[in-house]
Amino acid sequence: MEQVKTPWYSSYDGVRQHLEYPENSIFEFLEEASKKRESLNAYNYFGKTATFKEFLEQIDSAARAFIAMGVKPKDIISVCMPNTPEALISFYAINKIGAVANMIHPLSAENEIKYYVNLTESKIIVTVDLALNKIIHVLPETKLEKIIQVSVADSMPVPVSVGYFVKKGRKLHFEKCDINIKWSDFIKNGKQYTGETLYKPDKDDTAAILYSGGTSGFPKGIELTNLNFNALALQSVEICKTLHEGDRILSIMPVFHGFGLGICIHTALYLGATAVIQPQFNAAEFDKLLTKYKPNIIAGVPSLFEVMLKNKRMEGVDLSFLHLVISGGDSLSESLKLKVDDFLEEHGSDAKVREGYGLTECVTGSCLIPVNKYKAGSIGIPYPDTYYKVINPETLEEMPYGEDGEIVLSGPTVMKGYLNEPEETADTLRLHKDGKVWLHTGDLGYMDEDGFLFFKQRIKRMIISSGYNIYPQYLENIIDSVPEVLLSCVIGIDHPLKVQVAKAFIVLREGYEPTDEIRQKIREVCEKNLAKYSWPFEYEFRKELPKTLVGKVAFTQLIEEEKAKNANKEKET
Repeated sequence: MEQVKTPWYSSYDGVRQHLEYPENSIFEFLEEASKKRESLNAYNYFGKTATFKEFLEQIDSAARAFIAMGVKPKDIISVCMPNTPEALISFYAINKIGAVANMIHPLSAENEIKYYVNLTESKIIVTVDLALNKIIHVLPETKLEKIIQVSVADSMPVPVSVGYFVKKGRKLHFEKCDINIKWSDFIKNGKQYTGETLYKPDKDDTAAILYSGGTSGFPKGIELTNLNFNALALQSVEICKTLHEGDRILSIMPVFHGFGLGICIHTALYLGATAVIQPQFNAAEFDKLLTKYKPNIIAGVPSLFEVMLKNKRMEGVDLSFLHLVISGGDSLSESLKLKVDDFLEEHGSDAKVREGYGLTECVTGSCLIPVNKYKAGSIGIPYPDTYYKVINPETLEEMPYGEDGEIVLSGPTVMKGYLNEPEETADTLRLHKDGKVWLHTGDLGYMDEDGFLFFKQRIKRMIISSGYNIYPQYLENIIDSVPEVLLSCVIGIDHPLKVQVAKAFIVLREGYEPTDEIRQKIREVCEKNLAKYSWPFEYEFRKELPKTLVGKVAFTQLIEEEKAKNANKEKET
C-alpha cells in the first residue's frame, strides 16, 4: 500500500503530527472542557455575558424543553438563526439529547427553507422571528409541527433591547400561526421534564447538517459528525499555536456556516475563549466592535478585512490586543494580505494575517499558513492528521510537486456524506489505492516540495460572495422558470467589497424583446426564490450565448469577456 507523502511536517515547528481524538459527543467534549473554567465567560452578547457554568445550565434547560416537546435521539431539528445565545444554546442542547441540528440561513428564500426542512423531514424549527412569516407561508407543504420563535432582542441587555425595539422591533408584523411558541415559554415548558437529558451517541453519528453545492451545483445537506467538530477544535488549537484560554474571539461568522460554527464557536469554546457574538455584522460600526470588545482573535472572510482598511474611524485606534487574524471562506489576494499586515503593524498589533483553506465538506479550514513561515500565494499546510495531495482528476495519480491538479484531502474532519445523495457522496468521497478515503474538492491547485498548498481556481462553478456560496446552476433554474426566458447563464464577476457577485446573462424566447418590465419580472422571481446574498447583481440580455463544441453554454467564455471588459475600463481610467 502506498505511503502518503507529508513534506509539510518540516514546517510544523512544535505542532504535533498526530493527536488523540475523543469518542464522545460535541456536547460532552464542551462540557468536559468547561469544567476547567466554569467562571470564565463563554459568550458576550451586546455586553450581556454567560459563564461556562451558566452556559451549560442554559443548554440543559433547552435540552429538557426539547425532550418535553417530544424530541427523540436521531430526530432532526432545524435551526434558522443568526448568531444569538439561543442559536448556540439550541445547537448544543440538540446534540446533548442525541438529535441532529439542521442549520439554515435565516435569509433563505421561502422555497429554500421549504427545501431544507423537507430534505431533513424536520418537525420542529427554532427560528429568528424575522424569518417567521416565510416559514408560515410554506408550512402546509412541510411536516413542521412546532415553531420556536426567537427575537434577537431576547437576550440583549434591557437598554439595548429597548433601542432595538424602537429602531426595528416595532416595525415587525407577524402573521397568525397556531403552532409557534416563544423561546421563553419553550424553556418554561421544559421544567416539566425532570429525567436524564444526556444521550451518549457514537462519535461517527451525524451531529449537524450544513449546506454546500456538491458536484452538481445544487445545495446538498452535508452530514457532519461529532468527531468532525471535535477533531476540528483540537487540530485548530494545535496548529494556530497563538491561542490562549480566556481570549476573546470576534464571532461574526454565522453559525449556519462551517467557519462560524466550527471555528468561531466550537473551537473557541473548547479553548475556553469568550465568543463575542453579533446577529448581524455592521461594516460601518466595525471600529466600535473592536474598541468595545478588544478581541484577541478575528477570523473572517477577506471582505471583512477590506472593511477594516476602509473605515476612516480606525485611524489611531490601538489594536495591540489582536494576536491572531485568520482569513478563510474565499481567496485572499496577496496585495490585500500585505495591506492588512501593514495596517495591523501601524495600529500596534504583532499579528499577521494567516490564510486558511477548507470547505464545508470538512466542516471548514483544514489547511493554514504556519505561525513562523509564509510563502506568497500559499493557502498553508495541512492540519495534524489531515493529508493533502494534488492529483490528476482523470487517473487519480498524484501530480509532481509544482504541477496543477485537483486538490484532495483525507482526515478526521471529512464529512460522513451528503444527506440522501449516495451517488453524489460516492463521487466526492473516493477510496484510493493508498487505502484512504479522499475528499475530492473540485478545486485546482498545486503543492510545492515543502508541502505548501497553492489554490488556483474552482473546477466547479461555485461563486463565493463575502464567504457565502452561490450556485450558478441553481440560479439559472430559477431564472429559466420565467415564461419569457429561453435560457440563462450565471457567472461570478468581481466586486470591490464582496470579492464576487453573480451576474446573469439571459436569452429571451422568440417574440420577446428586452424591456424594463421583463427585467423587473425576472428580478422579482429571483428575490422571491433566492437568499438575498445570491441575488444577481447584474442582468444582461443577449440574442444568444456562446456555446462549446458539444452545445453547452460556454460560461468560461463569458467569464473571459467580463475580465477583458474590466481590463479595458481600467486602461481608460
